[in-house]
Amino acid sequence: MSFWRSILEDFRTVKRNDPALHNNFELIFNYPGVWALFFYRISHALYRRGLRFLPRLISAIGQFLTTVDIHPGAQIGRGVFIDHATGVVIGETAIVKDNVLIYQQVTLGGVSLSHGKRHPTVEENVIIGAGAKVLGNITIGRDSKIGANSVVIKDVPPGCTAVGVPAKVARRIDGKAPLSHNVMPDINKEIFDYLLKRIAVLEHTVKTGDLEAMEKTDQELDEVYKGFIEAMKR
Repeated sequence: MSFWRSILEDFRTVKRNDPALHNNFELIFNYPGVWALFFYRISHALYRRGLRFLPRLISAIGQFLTTVDIHPGAQIGRGVFIDHATGVVIGETAIVKDNVLIYQQVTLGGVSLSHGKRHPTVEENVIIGAGAKVLGNITIGRDSKIGANSVVIKDVPPGCTAVGVPAKVARRIDGKAPLSHNVMPDINKEIFDYLLKRIAVLEHTVKTGDLEAMEKTDQELDEVYKGFIEAMKR
């Protein structure tokens, strides 16, 4: 895709992904994310030609105007939408593939001082929730979701959801519309529910001596536990 077509695609992506957009006037003045990508596309094109100072200068101007810091060396694909945009940071060796949705305060950062690949690779159709920190040379598999304020330091397999600090991975996804980022498993809640039910069964059995009821409920809880463990396997 040509340079100008890439920029046009960035503007069209906002129209496809944000129902709050009502007209082109709003697109121009109320969407810093699309302007951050505009400055990035220019600086990245110059960076690929071997220039260094001018791309960084353009990037700095874009950061000042949009509060989004995208290094010119990062690789960003088509259909990427940075919603609300404030405080987003994308490092030099980060790779963001097509149709990725990024919310405010997200960091795609590095944890190494080496000169090689030290930032994340985000594959197609990923959603990264507000405030999430994705750190290091790791891969976020396609069709995955990163929960808001999660800290991800390990690979996330395709089609999974990662939540928490540090992020834990659940091998399931809700399968709803791409923007249903609010529907995510509460891993801690699920295991606490399981433990409370297990305690309740034991207390009931101690009081009543009803071993038959305990065995039946125990089997049901075992299935719940096995499903939870299977979902958490990496």
